[in-house]
Amino acid sequence: MEIYRVGGAVRDRLLGEPPGDDDWVVVGATPQDMLDQNFRQVGADFPVFLHPDTGEEYALARTERKTGRGYHGFDLYAAPDVTLEQDLARRDLSVNAIAENKDGRIIDPHNGVADIEARVLRHVSDAFVEDPVRVLRAARFAARFRHLEFKFAPETMELMTQMTRNGEVEALVPERVWQETLKALGTRHPETFIQTLRECGALAVIFPEVDRLFGVPQTPRWHPEIDTGRHLLMVLQQAAQLSADTRVRFAALTHDLGKGTTPKEQLPSHRGHELRSVDLLRELCDRLRVPNEYRELAEVVARDHVRCHRALEMRANTVIRLLENCDAFRRPERFELYLLACEADARGRLGMEKRDYPQATLLRKALAAAVRVNVADIDTEGLTGEAIGARLHQARVAAIRTTG
Repeated sequence: MEIYRVGGAVRDRLLGEPPGDDDWVVVGATPQDMLDQNFRQVGADFPVFLHPDTGEEYALARTERKTGRGYHGFDLYAAPDVTLEQDLARRDLSVNAIAENKDGRIIDPHNGVADIEARVLRHVSDAFVEDPVRVLRAARFAARFRHLEFKFAPETMELMTQMTRNGEVEALVPERVWQETLKALGTRHPETFIQTLRECGALAVIFPEVDRLFGVPQTPRWHPEIDTGRHLLMVLQQAAQLSADTRVRFAALTHDLGKGTTPKEQLPSHRGHELRSVDLLRELCDRLRVPNEYRELAEVVARDHVRCHRALEMRANTVIRLLENCDAFRRPERFELYLLACEADARGRLGMEKRDYPQATLLRKALAAAVRVNVADIDTEGLTGEAIGARLHQARVAAIRTTG
């Protein structure tokens, strides 16, 4: 039995990046050998085991043979006669196909070290086209390493484009699309994930609502960048700078979907795009089974981001209505995420990337003043139900008026 550190941990150490979890591949062992050493087997698809002390994953060396379309269309073979080189050959990118033995010696049959030094993302073999998830993974790695100026090898981008043309990307299951998207949203440059998918044609298949935004014009007065798709990328970039919370970034990604369905005769205006955005967002979330905490924030942002931008012009009564519509009194933490997403939208415009966003300050102060008003502090004698709510509303309006 021989054990090797593989994949991301080796890659990140060579890059000088903070290391993630160690992954290990075991050569020359059977499942029973692992169980005899008190490893615990997990997963039904192929033999993966958890170390009895560290909990790290150890996978038996394996090969894969394509038997059908999609992520599950593979026959896997894991046995003591599978070599390390055979295991590395099934991996997606050369930078992920590097191993290290217990003495620190690098095993690099696919020149991954050279590609790290050249900042190139290159497929290991033509077998790359057999798994559609690799398109998503490649786009995610492009986003993760954008700050290091990694670029795709032309032949790799061509393979990704070919996979889209051949319909392989259509076989992706919702869970994997969401899983990879969520990881991409957590990178420094999530906008690169979207750009990469668009370059190879996969965006139109996976996120057609987002893809439709590109090439759609907006009013230059408010959007000097003109193109709605370009605006979206800029907003996503700003969201990544403002917050590490992937809920904010998802809301930024989906806040303007309705602009892709604006009737041509209305362009470059987008009247009513907010409600169209909510409808399209719900369809997207249903299709990809997006968790409720992401869906709910994104809906609030899609529906009310324009109102947030107008906060400085609002009367106190309208401000309170906005706070109520956003459920800010019951969910102040989510309201803060809403403000961050709206700020990203305001700053995601050509020449406006560094501007202040006083609307958020005003709304934070208004909420702080309003929440200090309690039902116990107001006269509700003789009132019931909706009448008490109306009296509370008016008391909150008065509170924010006094704060200026």
